[in-house]
Amino acid sequence: MSSWRSTRKIPAWQVWMPEWLRTLIRWSLWGGFFLALVGLIVALYFFSEASRFDLAEVGKMPARTLILDRNGTHIGSAGGNNRSLITRKDLPDFLVHALCAREDKDFYTHWGVDPIGLARATFRNVGDGKFTQGASTLSMQLARNTYGEEHKQLKEKSIHRKLLEIALTLRIESRYSKDEILANYLNRIYFGAGCHGVDQAARTYFGKPVSALNEAECAMIVGIIRGPHIFSPFRNLDAAKEQESQVLARMKTMKFVTDADIERISKIPIKLVPQEKRTTELSYVQEAVQKELQEIIDDEDIRDGGLIVHSTLDSGWQARLEADLAASLLKIEQSKDWKYPVFASYQAGEEPTYLQCAAVTLETKSGGILGLVGGRDYAHSRFDRSTGARRDLGAAFEPWIAAAASERGKLVLPGKPVQTGRQIGPRETVRIAKRCGITGPFQESEDVFRGIAAATPMELATGLATLGNSGNRPKPFLIQSITTTDGKVLYQAKPNLSPAIGAPAAKEAAALLESTAGTRVYGGATGSGRDAWLARLGPKGSTAIWVGFDQPQKISSPAQLDEVLGDIAKRLGN
Repeated sequence: MSSWRSTRKIPAWQVWMPEWLRTLIRWSLWGGFFLALVGLIVALYFFSEASRFDLAEVGKMPARTLILDRNGTHIGSAGGNNRSLITRKDLPDFLVHALCAREDKDFYTHWGVDPIGLARATFRNVGDGKFTQGASTLSMQLARNTYGEEHKQLKEKSIHRKLLEIALTLRIESRYSKDEILANYLNRIYFGAGCHGVDQAARTYFGKPVSALNEAECAMIVGIIRGPHIFSPFRNLDAAKEQESQVLARMKTMKFVTDADIERISKIPIKLVPQEKRTTELSYVQEAVQKELQEIIDDEDIRDGGLIVHSTLDSGWQARLEADLAASLLKIEQSKDWKYPVFASYQAGEEPTYLQCAAVTLETKSGGILGLVGGRDYAHSRFDRSTGARRDLGAAFEPWIAAAASERGKLVLPGKPVQTGRQIGPRETVRIAKRCGITGPFQESEDVFRGIAAATPMELATGLATLGNSGNRPKPFLIQSITTTDGKVLYQAKPNLSPAIGAPAAKEAAALLESTAGTRVYGGATGSGRDAWLARLGPKGSTAIWVGFDQPQKISSPAQLDEVLGDIAKRLGN
């Protein structure tokens, strides 16, 4: 039997320990060293990744979003014309206190990351079994808002993204002061209603720069941050006021305000910018694109700024619509017996009382909007008549009476809409018209066969497209896709077609329009003489044009109306 014994001397402080405890300590020290080494390697990796980001981008104005037509021609920019960078001195102290109380109570004391909040979120994520809690500070949100669109890894909900975000945040904290970080954060975030940055939000919602906001407005604008789409006061003022109350309650918890302060602030009236002054766009079509863009951005959670918006518009056709309509209406105003106000005599600040127009052209197969005119001059009136002017169609409604009759196997009598309609009745006629996109209101009696059926130019163009698309109704849209500057697709539209009527009924109804070189056209005034319509169904597109006064009145003699509509049709050609 061997008498060998280890000669290694046990340290005096371990002599009293049992062997199992000494082994446990020894392995713990080695394990701790290994974990520290792994942690160091991970930290070096993510700091190396973070070093690739240009920190100068943090303080820059986010790039404007460009809008292109269907052929790639630049036709405008999105994001508003009143966007500017602010600094801490431009911010009311009350707004800063409200922001910190609501979003990051330790902003001025932590080093960019909240370890306690991060640990709490980590435990919750483990418990939930998925990445639901973020624990992002204002500094971390700034990092994500600055670089998120260009770097996919900063948008994904993952541990990798959070570690990269932390490393990048620490770099930002080492480069910028707290006041600079806070100002840059407020310059970048989205506040709804197309507002990017707190100063643009203040001017858009309240008609004043951020430096002039009162306490109630400061609390409301901070409350918008968590849900800019649903808490926008333009969309839901009650929800915005509820957020204002929650911000004030949080400020009380942080001892920024007292109960007396809250009672006083809650009584300050909120005065929003009036509806007619809520846009900074330059034309009806640009405003329409901007509205659809903001809906997509909100619904798809896309960060605006530096995007490329590919629209369905054809800038050449748009220019023709605008120019030809303007020329034709000017021609009628210059006639000897024209007795109404004229465009040339308009005085700034007045409500326009001259003859108006609106037009919409849709790509028949998809519903993509090729051209849109909402009035004669956007600077005179921002009311978009292409979707807002709902007027009786008169004889222009006959194709849908025919469609309803043909759909039910009845005889279509061209030029005799009343006799055609009596075979199926008003109710069935109205039902078919609605399926084709014409929503009324309708006179649900035999008067509907005489054209007492209202529609907007957009609806009439949709109805025409349904006839030209074998009975399938397309849903109009303006934006085909949204990409980043390097071509990454963030949104892709999918044409939405709904079966409305059978192909034979659509063909028979379309045949009622006069055919000229492959293009079917109808032009005429309503029985009252207050509205005139031009319906145009070509091989690729459907166009609806309305002419009338904003305050309905008889336009002119039938001969003059026929002349102006004929002139428009001639100018547009085929």
